[in-house]
Amino acid sequence: MDTLLQLFWLFLKVNLLSTSGPASVGLLHTEAVGIIMTEAQFVQAVGLSSVLPGSDALQLAMFVGYAAEGIPGALIALVGSVLPPTILMFGVVSILHRLRREAWVSRFVEGLTPAVAVLMLFVAWKVFTGGSNGVVSWQMGALGLASMIALIFNAPAPLVLVVAGILGIFIF
Repeated sequence: MDTLLQLFWLFLKVNLLSTSGPASVGLLHTEAVGIIMTEAQFVQAVGLSSVLPGSDALQLAMFVGYAAEGIPGALIALVGSVLPPTILMFGVVSILHRLRREAWVSRFVEGLTPAVAVLMLFVAWKVFTGGSNGVVSWQMGALGLASMIALIFNAPAPLVLVVAGILGIFIF
């Protein structure tokens, strides 16, 4: 039981002290290698969690937990990883639920709307021109225009992406 408690505390600590990604992997390496698993096992865990679809952090937690204590270890590591953000989100939701009828909150959200829209346009432009060093070719423009027209006519977004990707293979 001591190892299960150690696993829970380890993943609780990693998820409270770091953001997900390389920072959490580095902290997890420091905390787990030599104590719970070997260096080779950790490298396997990171490699496998990076290849599989889904959250790398949760898959890594389950792999480390499984390597240490089997199925109970994987479940405890998963709970330790999910608990901090879940509690944080419940706290934020409860505060927002209490404030939802306040007039200043709705005005705040209305003020955010144009800023978020401009941010999305800015990011879209960066993505659109990012692969071409800022130069938009006629092929990119035509593919973008065709995609926009398809989305205006309510074509399913995943279908538009797949068709655009296939056309990109032949055009570029």
